[in-house]
Amino acid sequence: MDIAAQIGAVKRQVGDRSVVLRRGYVAEPEDVWGACTERERLNSWFLPVSGDLTVGGRYQLEDNAHGEILRCQAPRLLQVTWEFGQAPPSTVEVRLKAVKGGTMFELEHSGLDDEQQWDQFGPGAVGIGWDLVVLGLGVHLAGFKHPEGWESSDEYYKYLAASNDAWRAAYEAAGAQPNVAAAAAERTLAAYTPSR
Repeated sequence: MDIAAQIGAVKRQVGDRSVVLRRGYVAEPEDVWGACTERERLNSWFLPVSGDLTVGGRYQLEDNAHGEILRCQAPRLLQVTWEFGQAPPSTVEVRLKAVKGGTMFELEHSGLDDEQQWDQFGPGAVGIGWDLVVLGLGVHLAGFKHPEGWESSDEYYKYLAASNDAWRAAYEAAGAQPNVAAAAAERTLAAYTPSR
């Protein structure tokens, strides 16, 4: 994998306790929508999901977040609450737009109101996870899968480090002092790579 190209394909933005990722895919919006909303497809590239996958229903990602489906306007808008661990509930919104050559995918995770976590880790704490999701979606849409053992490979850890650096830069671009952004990025990478 060309890690620099994959990292560069994503535009990252840090807002007021929010992160936004934008990436174009060479796939029709209906295909991207199906990959993000159909249980079987989600199970194959993201995480196994259970629950009532309709507006007002509650979903559970295996060993991960859960929440409520707030809005669903196929094939362009999906909004859910994101409840994970002890953090206050937040909101994830996926927006799809048809563009020349495919689909512009935009994901916004807002309401990241755990002040202590934000101060300690900055946007990379959730940003790296979403970078992995955006990468996984791209691999899926291209008809591939990550090889067995990818999550313990050197390539995986290089991708995490590159994502972390991209989120540090986005945090600085949003106005964070360079030393604050660097310290948060260092703590974030250590949390993602405890065995390294």
